[in-house]
Amino acid sequence: MMKINLFVALSLFYFICIHAEKSDEPLSYPSLWDKVPGQLDELAKDGKIAINPWCYMHRMSLYKVLLSVTDKYMTTIGLNGTDNPLWGLPAQLGWKFRTGRLNDPTTVSLLCDHCSGGDSCISPKSWWSCVNYYVSVIPFLAAEDEGFFQHSLPIEILQPSEMAEDFCYTVSGCQSQVPELMSKWETFFQGLKNLSLSDVPDPGDEDKILELMWEAQKLSVSTATSKFAERIKQYSEPEVSFSRSWSNAVNYVAAAHFRSGLRKTNHFQAPMPRRVLKEGDKPPNIADLSAEENHALYMFSWMDSMNRLIGGTLVNTWNKAMCSEKAREKGEQLLQDLVMNPQFAVSGLLSILIEMSSNC
Repeated sequence: MMKINLFVALSLFYFICIHAEKSDEPLSYPSLWDKVPGQLDELAKDGKIAINPWCYMHRMSLYKVLLSVTDKYMTTIGLNGTDNPLWGLPAQLGWKFRTGRLNDPTTVSLLCDHCSGGDSCISPKSWWSCVNYYVSVIPFLAAEDEGFFQHSLPIEILQPSEMAEDFCYTVSGCQSQVPELMSKWETFFQGLKNLSLSDVPDPGDEDKILELMWEAQKLSVSTATSKFAERIKQYSEPEVSFSRSWSNAVNYVAAAHFRSGLRKTNHFQAPMPRRVLKEGDKPPNIADLSAEENHALYMFSWMDSMNRLIGGTLVNTWNKAMCSEKAREKGEQLLQDLVMNPQFAVSGLLSILIEMSSNC
């Protein structure tokens, strides 16, 4: 009995350690979070719920509402209100907003006439904002289709004043335009409900939720990256390179089932570049960026270049190595080492992954 109790205690200690966040780091919420509407009825106007995803606070409100209605299904991941893995999405949108990546790349203005109350525009000419549309509006509509919202008014997603044909705005419209993607997000929301029906939580529920969520996110990014390939050509070559490596990085993060609660996401994206890159920027030697930002940019570029150089072998080997919960926990740590630890020996990454794959 003593041995069993000791084993249980050690197992619990190990669980706490691998799930622990750096609590001494300040918890930073996305820009203007306290002003973002958190209930659909706050967006009611003229007998309908009118959401303008081309205004920053309206698009952010999609996430605030989603977090509110999904928190009760995320108890296997954590009881803290910021443990919900969907927090990674508003955190990313906040970073894009702060760094100027949501505005028209041909201008510096973020203000516009159709966003009230001093809200800032999100431009349909921005590659970053177009890709984000696929991880904001589309999951929101999928959640609506799965009955997550209790409301009596119809929901209207407003169109941009230009390039409106590039997007979908209703459940049926998105099911027609991007059927596979809508299906992925609907499967995620269905999975949340189904897993919550069990009287006895399964230890694997957390991993299943993360798997479903990341499969949907990965397809969102790959679909949007392909669709909006022309938009990226408006940026500098360094920003184009970064956007490509950023998109490629989603494959690694998704395969590791990254636990994208707010604190962990903040920690992971802290070294992301604080501004849009311009011609002449060459990491790791960009003078006005920090050493951490320079290192992260260099590593993102290295991972993308290495993967293309060896014909996709790096991503494929990574995916094979992420074959168990234990392996994925190690993969999450590897990602953090790659992006945040300048002392990490990248030359040995492939051999580490091959060894991990052999143990599957």
